Amino acid sequence: MTTHCCEAMDRKVNAVCDQHDDPFACPDALIRFSAKFQEYGLIIHDGGTSSIRIAYCPWCGQGLPESQRDRWFDELERRGIDPWEDEVPEAFEDDRWLASPPQG
Repeated sequence: MTTHCCEAMDRKVNAVCDQHDDPFACPDALIRFSAKFQEYGLIIHDGGTSSIRIAYCPWCGQGLPESQRDRWFDELERRGIDPWEDEVPEAFEDDRWLASPPQG
């Protein structure tokens, strides 16, 4: 489980709505956190699943982690996995892949 920068961020990232299963459908959902990429974003409520990446916490001002998106794609490529065509290992669907040593 990811530890976020402050209690306010933790509450917003982990908010559960009793009316919407999907945070992109909930007008009260503000922040999206992608564990596999270590990215935080402001949810765009336009009917899709877009968000705008943020570098600082809107509540406490702390710098947020550097995105691991490029590293994620690089590591899959090193393993010979095409994320658009092949099945992505379960460990790559969250932050577990960050704990495993890179394979060469």
